[in-house]
Amino acid sequence: MTDGSGDDDGRSFAPRSRHIRPPTAAEQLEALLGYRWPMGRPPEHDLSTWTVTDDWPDPAPMTEAEIEVFERWFGDLFDELFGPEK
Repeated sequence: MTDGSGDDDGRSFAPRSRHIRPPTAAEQLEALLGYRWPMGRPPEHDLSTWTVTDDWPDPAPMTEAEIEVFERWFGDLFDELFGPEK
C-alpha cells in the first residue's frame, strides 16, 4: 500500500492539484507601468483649503416636467410639511 507521495520505485512527485494565485491588481498595474503605483485609500485632504463656488443663476432654472416629478413623488411629504394645496 502506498501513501500517494511517490510511485513504486520510490520517486516522489508533486501533487496533482496545484493552485496558482493570480496576480493582484497592484501586481498587474506594476507590470503594466513598469513601476509601483500606490494602491489603497488616498491620503487625507485638508478641507480648510477647499473653496466652494456657486455659479447657478438665482432662481435655479427648473422645467415644468421636473416640478411635476417632485410633486408626484414627494407630494405627500410636501403636504405634511407645508399644508395641502388650496
